[in-house]
Amino acid sequence: MPALVFFGPTGSGKTALLEQIFGENPSFAGRAEIVSADSMQVYRGMDIGTAKPAPALQRILPHHLIDIRAPDEPFNAGEFVRLADRACVMIARKGALPVVSGGAGFYLKHFVQGLPQAPPSDGAIRRRLKAELERQGIPFLMAELQALDPVSAGRIHPNDVYRLLRALEVCRLTGRPLSSFPSFSGGSRPAYRFIIIGLERDRADLYQRINRRAAAMLSAGLQEEVRRLFDAGYTPSDPGLRAIGYKEFFEEAAPGRYELVPDTAAVEALVSRNCRRYAKRQITCFSAIPGACWISAYDNPAQRILRALDGVL
Repeated sequence: MPALVFFGPTGSGKTALLEQIFGENPSFAGRAEIVSADSMQVYRGMDIGTAKPAPALQRILPHHLIDIRAPDEPFNAGEFVRLADRACVMIARKGALPVVSGGAGFYLKHFVQGLPQAPPSDGAIRRRLKAELERQGIPFLMAELQALDPVSAGRIHPNDVYRLLRALEVCRLTGRPLSSFPSFSGGSRPAYRFIIIGLERDRADLYQRINRRAAAMLSAGLQEEVRRLFDAGYTPSDPGLRAIGYKEFFEEAAPGRYELVPDTAAVEALVSRNCRRYAKRQITCFSAIPGACWISAYDNPAQRILRALDGVL
């Protein structure tokens, strides 16, 4: 099954380019559908801060794996691969091209190469770890992981709670470090014929676009969107609101009790800074996806993608 895997850092212009190719061009109407590889667009009610494609675009260019979870529900790479596979099969049966596109490099790498061969999750151990996290905090658990599995500890960002808990879960469940398990099944998955394309943009230009995007989100009502979520009972303790563009609106008034930050200028600066840092991490992660062809955002990228799809579309 052919599948286009298309990625680039946040703010690089992926959505606009896909709209240009598959949405605006009548020659390609109905010939592709998008499978979102964005770890936060899965959450309902989080539209502005995750830069979800507009409803008008989704009507002419269908998108999958958007608005499928509440902000307090977890979502992980295993679920993404399973649901993305299902969506790709459904799209291919229509005679259309699955386009798996987004900025979650961790998800995309698993989609292309397969899931890790570590054991499945253990609910009892995971619950104990979450309780310890509440009592002891992230530094305590990170110190334990450093002692048990220094390789994984060196790979996991201190704020990446999901991967921290998963690494400790595997250690406690198996007595082996997570890093001792094969990371991927190896090579590309045989069910697919991948066309893998990354979108490059000059770093200074990318950062300027990110800054403008943060300002535009505030102007579009991001603060009001966050308030609606907060009034509905969601806080950064939930998986969805740990996302950049949301967590910056909160300050912890007391352990486990959050308030909204009133200073939107300070929030905008934080969102811009965190997005720039995230983009840098994304670029590093994308470099580990095998078989990728990188194209420049300044060198007629639409035509280059269409040339790569010659014989597929």
